[in-house]
Amino acid sequence: MAGATTLHLGGDQATRFESRAATRETPLVKWLILGTALSFFTIFLLMPLIAVFIEALRKGWETYATALIDPDALSALRLTLLAAVIALPLNLVFGVCAAWAIAKFEFRGKHFLITLIDLPFSVSPVIAGLIYVLVFGAQGWFGPWLSEHDVKIIFAVPGIVLATVFVTFPFIARELIPLMQAQGKEEEEAAIVLGANGLQTFWHVTLPNIKWGLLYGVILTNARAMGEFGAVSVVSGHIRGETNTLPLHVEILYNEYQFAAAFAVASLLALLALVTLGIKTWVEHRAAVAYRNSQDDAS
Repeated sequence: MAGATTLHLGGDQATRFESRAATRETPLVKWLILGTALSFFTIFLLMPLIAVFIEALRKGWETYATALIDPDALSALRLTLLAAVIALPLNLVFGVCAAWAIAKFEFRGKHFLITLIDLPFSVSPVIAGLIYVLVFGAQGWFGPWLSEHDVKIIFAVPGIVLATVFVTFPFIARELIPLMQAQGKEEEEAAIVLGANGLQTFWHVTLPNIKWGLLYGVILTNARAMGEFGAVSVVSGHIRGETNTLPLHVEILYNEYQFAAAFAVASLLALLALVTLGIKTWVEHRAAVAYRNSQDDAS
């Protein structure tokens, strides 16, 4: 009977009916899938996050506050924010330029450029840090010249910034490339035909179309910059109060058996991550609303 009923339906109705039938599951299967997903979320994400705050507050608010206002902790916070503030605009410029070139133009070496953008995803951050030590360290390729001119990169802030830039620069480009490719280049070409120059075309045509994807990439870049450990650990030298970021400061406190202080600083990182997650969710919502509005306007 079901097959006979389907034959009397129109083409679009039959397709929708078959689609619903193909995805219809029993309540048991639905609850099993949902329960599995929620169990993994609870065990591997929610419980560790709650444990961080419980351990941070185990010895009371006074101990918690003391750990956060410790001079070494404040120095680590300043350095973490400094590295993120410097790396973010550098990645912003590179990401937009790379995405624009890849999505809007055809040129030799295009696929090679895409491969280079993906390089930090395939190379361990520790290896990246070792590469910088090999190039800029005291015994590295440029080490003697840097020492001669009293320029310090490794075990100093510049090395931390370089490592942060390396591990974060794919995020904006990788967020914008598929978005700009899907949008095509007809609007930019129309603007140029109407007399707009390159800067005007980017500011009034390209940027409004990519603003939500760009903001999303910026949020991801900032989150990775603040939480990076491997590459920064190699190039920092772990100089307390000078070259320690927040993740490195947590490691030092934990290794010194200052567990309450370690979890307190870790909770600060967790709070920054939660704020970032909240902003990310808001951006996704705004982007979805903007997309629906554009579809309504088009129809």
